[in-house]
Amino acid sequence: MPTTDAPITVLQALESALRDALADSLRSLVVRLGEITVEIDPAMHEAAALRLRDDPRLRFDTMVDLCGVDYAGYRDGDWQGRRFAVVLHLLSVELNHRVRVRSFCADDEFPVIASVTGVWPTADWFEREAFDLYGIVFEGHPDLRRILTDYGFVGHPFRKDFPVSGYVEMRYDPEQQRVIYQPVTIPAREIVQRVIREEGYGPSYEGREHRG
Repeated sequence: MPTTDAPITVLQALESALRDALADSLRSLVVRLGEITVEIDPAMHEAAALRLRDDPRLRFDTMVDLCGVDYAGYRDGDWQGRRFAVVLHLLSVELNHRVRVRSFCADDEFPVIASVTGVWPTADWFEREAFDLYGIVFEGHPDLRRILTDYGFVGHPFRKDFPVSGYVEMRYDPEQQRVIYQPVTIPAREIVQRVIREEGYGPSYEGREHRG
């Protein structure tokens, strides 16, 4: 007897497996443009990562990317959620599917979340980058220190409230014969672009017939 039930797609099967495996740690799941984004309870960040890697229906064996996000001023200031998030992009080489995982840090003033270096060792330098640029602390990271900025750098340059000029500048002092740090000496100013075109710039349409 013919059935009218549509076959379950790969994306639907993945969605069902994610909801089942993450269960109590899942805060939301969104399917958009053929991709799945899950939001995880930050208190269960590492536990959820282990489930994503080890569940036989998921097998997310590869962490492709990890980054920090600062949601300050998001949606023209209408954003009411937490400020800092950590986003992972995972791949299952064996099952050929992907997922985006997001966890918001519970404290906006001192963002902390568990490291996933014990789950995916490739997270090491990614977490150091997120710490350096956003000030997100990854608990349990084996060597959490700056990776892109100098050791004496002040602040975290990808935060939305970080000034373009920074807080300090570095220069060589000939008297002390060493590199020193000092407060920024560049005066704050608003830069407005000016567009200057030469006379006769571009094609001239003067005298040409208008054709509809």
